[in-house]
Amino acid sequence: MSVLFLLTPAQMRRIRPHVPLSHGIPRVDDRRVLSGIIFVIRGGLRWRDAPPGYGPHKTLYNRFVRWSVQPHLRRPRRRGRRARPANHRQHAPEGPPHRGQPPQNGAPDRCIGRTKGGLNAKLHAVCDSQGRPVVMMLSAGQMNDQKGANILAPLLPPARKLIADRGYDSTPFRAALAERGIAACIPTKKNRKQPIPYDKALYRQRHRIEIAFRRLKDWRRIATRYDQCATIFFGAITLAAIVTFWLGQSVLSLVE
Repeated sequence: MSVLFLLTPAQMRRIRPHVPLSHGIPRVDDRRVLSGIIFVIRGGLRWRDAPPGYGPHKTLYNRFVRWSVQPHLRRPRRRGRRARPANHRQHAPEGPPHRGQPPQNGAPDRCIGRTKGGLNAKLHAVCDSQGRPVVMMLSAGQMNDQKGANILAPLLPPARKLIADRGYDSTPFRAALAERGIAACIPTKKNRKQPIPYDKALYRQRHRIEIAFRRLKDWRRIATRYDQCATIFFGAITLAAIVTFWLGQSVLSLVE
C-alpha cells in the first residue's frame, strides 16, 4: 500500500477555474495529476521519482510545462497579478543547460545573473497585509531592487500603504506610489541628504514578507532551483504560492 497526498475537493473547486480547459480527448483526472505535480515540487524529486499512484511521470511533467506557459495558473488569486519573468519568452525547455553556463545565442532566457553570492535569480514579490503574495516577478540576480519596483508599480493592487526596506528608497518610486494614493513606509538610505520620516511601528510588519519567502523555500524544488528554464521555474513558484497561501496546506490522505 502507498499513501497519496491529494488536494481536497474544496481546494480543487477553488483552483479549477484557473485550470486550462481540455480540448479533444478528455484529460486524466486533474486532481490526481495536479496533486502529483505538487508532490514533486514540494519534495524536490525528479519527475521520474513520482509515486506510480499519480500516473506516468511524463504526464505530470508535460502537464506542468503546458500550464506554466499559459496564463491560467499565473495568479495566486483572481485579484492578484503575476508579472512575467524579466526578458520573458514563452517556450518549453529543450533540455536544461549546464548549471552556471551562460545561455547560448537564441537559447531560452533563464533569468540567472551574477551576484555577490554567484550566479543566481531574484524573486520580486508584493504581499498583502496577511503576507500572501499578490504580485510576483522573476529576474536575473543582478537586477536592482528599485528597477524591479518600477516594473511592479503599475501592477500593484489598491492599497493605503506600502512597506519596503531601504533598498526601495528612491524618489521616482515614491512618486509613483503617491500617484496611486499609496503612502510609502520605507526607511531612507544613509546617503539621502534629507531623511524622510516613516512609521517605525508599521515597518515592523515587514517581517511577513520575509516569512513568505521562507515558506516558499520550504518547497525543495524551488529552494534548489532544479528547473533552469525561467518560465518553468516561475511556474513552480506560482503553484507553490497558490497552494501555500491561497488554498491552505491541508491535504487529504488516501490509502491505496
